[in-house]
Amino acid sequence: MEPASGGSTTRRAIPWRPVILVLAVVALLLTARALGLGERLAELRGWIADLGPLGPFAYIAIYVAAVVLAVPGSAITVLAGILFGSVLGTVIVSVASVSGATLAFLISRYFARESVAQWLAKNEKFARLDALTGRHGAIMVAITRLVPLFPFNLLNYGFGLTRVGLWTYVFWSWLCMLPGTVLYVAGGDTISRALAEGMVPWALVFLVVGLLALTLALGWFMRRYLNKKESESDGSAGAHSAR
Repeated sequence: MEPASGGSTTRRAIPWRPVILVLAVVALLLTARALGLGERLAELRGWIADLGPLGPFAYIAIYVAAVVLAVPGSAITVLAGILFGSVLGTVIVSVASVSGATLAFLISRYFARESVAQWLAKNEKFARLDALTGRHGAIMVAITRLVPLFPFNLLNYGFGLTRVGLWTYVFWSWLCMLPGTVLYVAGGDTISRALAEGMVPWALVFLVVGLLALTLALGWFMRRYLNKKESESDGSAGAHSAR
């Protein structure tokens, strides 16, 4: 039965991306310092600075294009912390990621529905996403943005084929992608400052660790909430069947 398998799938899901980010930050700090990458990062920042006010817009355009083309955006997100710092980088990535996700959603829903449907037709994860979205709507948008049960690029196009409303999708995508955005951007900023200053910025390190804990806690809570909803749906279905 689908709901039962859904519950077990949800319980087994591990939010591995934030964990990998922390490990990657540590590894990059060690290797980058050994290879002298601090100077190259300074050159990259200089190139963005030379663009003046167009720098953030150029980054956003690249990010949106990457999302629409289904290019993994983790590295680009970390790059924002290196280029713009934690605060401005978070704002820029938040705008770019939501814009890209919304554009992919609209393409899927209104312009390439048949092509996207054929692309996802044989994908078991999408079939499950469609079924759960039909039952839980905004909850599924929230949980799939917090917990990597489904690939980010699959979600953007997949949600366009579901019954979820546009603004529900936009709002919950933005809100629930924000912790991960801050985590990745702050991680990039940590790398950049450590290389530039020759020392570990412990305040940012503690921020990254705290955000990791928050993301894990939110993911755990949302998984429990979805399991509860699925159990309630199973109970209701069983009661109707008995009648």
